[in-house]
Amino acid sequence: MTQTPGQKRKDLTPDTEQAWRDFSKAVFNAGELDTRTKQLIAVAVAHVTQCPYCIEGHVPAAKRAGATQGQVMEAIWVAAEMRAGGAVAHSHLAFDAYESARDGK
Repeated sequence: MTQTPGQKRKDLTPDTEQAWRDFSKAVFNAGELDTRTKQLIAVAVAHVTQCPYCIEGHVPAAKRAGATQGQVMEAIWVAAEMRAGGAVAHSHLAFDAYESARDGK
């Protein structure tokens, strides 16, 4: 029988696997931010990092925490704007490179 990746990680490094699970649980517990907000942040980050496993895990978690489909989509749009913003913000590098390039070379 083939082990799942999660079971294999647990078998190979049980203490580290448990520490990871404890850390994750602590991060998503309500604090200054409620759990729904934290899960919406995770949805946005998952889209920026393009992690399908994170999307598959955090969208349902956001829903369980009370997020609406509209809130999930707004979080995704925020992520998209932030990702695109990096390209726009770094346009000065293109202008600098263009200006410093020698003609015809």
